[in-house]
Amino acid sequence: MKNTLIKKYILLIAIVAIGISCTKESESTDLSSANLIPIPLKIEATAKEFKLNSNTVISTSGDIDFKKVGEFLSEKLSHHNSLDIKIEESAKKNVINIIKDENYGLTSNESYELIVDENAITIKASSDEGAFRAIQTLRQLIPIEANPNGERIVSTGKILDEPNYGYRGSMLDVARHFFPKEDVFKYIDAMAYYKMNVLHLHLSDDQGWRIEIKSWPDLTAVGGHTQVGGEAGGFYTQEDYTEIVNYAAKHHITVIPEIDMPGHTYAASVAYPHLNGAKKSIEVLDNPTPDRRTLLYTGIEVGFSTFDARKETTYEFVDDVVREISELTPGPYFHMGGDESHVTSDEDYDYFVERVGEIVRKYDKRMIGWDEVARVDKDPNSVVQFWDKEDNAKMAKDKGMKIIMSPAKKAYLDMKYDTLSKFGLHWAAYIPVDVSYKWTPEKYVEGISKENILGVEAPLWSETISKTEELEYLAYPRVIGIAEVGWSIEENRDWDNYRVRLANQTPYLNQMNIKYYPSKLVDWVE
Repeated sequence: MKNTLIKKYILLIAIVAIGISCTKESESTDLSSANLIPIPLKIEATAKEFKLNSNTVISTSGDIDFKKVGEFLSEKLSHHNSLDIKIEESAKKNVINIIKDENYGLTSNESYELIVDENAITIKASSDEGAFRAIQTLRQLIPIEANPNGERIVSTGKILDEPNYGYRGSMLDVARHFFPKEDVFKYIDAMAYYKMNVLHLHLSDDQGWRIEIKSWPDLTAVGGHTQVGGEAGGFYTQEDYTEIVNYAAKHHITVIPEIDMPGHTYAASVAYPHLNGAKKSIEVLDNPTPDRRTLLYTGIEVGFSTFDARKETTYEFVDDVVREISELTPGPYFHMGGDESHVTSDEDYDYFVERVGEIVRKYDKRMIGWDEVARVDKDPNSVVQFWDKEDNAKMAKDKGMKIIMSPAKKAYLDMKYDTLSKFGLHWAAYIPVDVSYKWTPEKYVEGISKENILGVEAPLWSETISKTEELEYLAYPRVIGIAEVGWSIEENRDWDNYRVRLANQTPYLNQMNIKYYPSKLVDWVE
């Protein structure tokens, strides 16, 4: 009797073990349970495996831009997965095909189809941009580490995907605290991995001017030499800025430069005092010193500075700045700021915005401004970035302008997670990880529908952060959720499902040495 019980016990353990094994096998071959962010439009799983190994090759269309996408994938697989995957145009099996094809059913420039079967992985897209988004999905499907057989198992099936919004961005404030170009490169890497396509750089503010303007050299010679707290600042030479633009372009990300004006302009006015339009005179006008840098502002208050809107030399300055930056920036946009200009009279503000709009259009750029500009700008081709006043967003809509959704209570990455957060502010709200994810752009402001919205952007202001790890603490993981809010349709987004997929991003985040905030709302994978 005892032996019989033992045999039954052993049999039960074996059955359980087989069940667990089958469950794991089923999970490993179920494409629909992959931890993809952003979640794709459609996933069809076929419950088999493609075994990626050292014999796998990449084959691309003859199109040179598609070949660059293949080269990018090969580079990333080598760097992140220790896989030497070569490009071979004639391969038929054990191959990753990247094909230019306009007949798979979706029409967005970023849409793609990804098919995985036992012999091949095939990517179809009408443009290299779509192919690039597809390989980010593929990178997330490929395990970082190989199994004991030296293989990386990719589940089979089909993914059909396209973005909900064509503009999906994040802003870095490099003015309050300066971040070197290497930090920006790292941010671009992660943005691209999660299919974001716009990097907005806030290049000037009261505390510093961060881009070289050759026709006005004191902007950086004077205005670039401090930051919040009084530490040494910094700036990008035009060569540095070009490197950032080119690096972003390689990742199919558009750079949008912002020169904030007519407010947030103290650093520029210290460099060139005749630009100052504030009633309270800048000290350098009354008491010149050999080193004007000692007069720069290092606090975090706003609204006390303005350019002189009635001097023609102000617009000569703006023209030079817009011209030089536009020549370095191939993207279609120029951001003129326009927010919190509290000491500019309404008449001067209106006049200034109209004049700057004319200059921006002169250099074939599309002007973006924070939502305050909506009450002035009459050009329907301009874009309003909503951050605060819903009435401004509605005014922009009524004028036929497109709107970028950046509500401070949801999308501002510089807000604290909670009362225990080490960095950040909380004037708008505390924004935990779930709150930053659970919102829908086209439902946020009554009367603003999807057709009125250009896209979504997550700004990261830098008053309280000065190091990369502090930047990452505030940005991650919330910027990852904003990436999904911008890409994925509302019907596919679910917090409980997302938090599981987010938890499984830790291998990538750790490999990239991203010092993310380990929110207790997420059961992070060790």
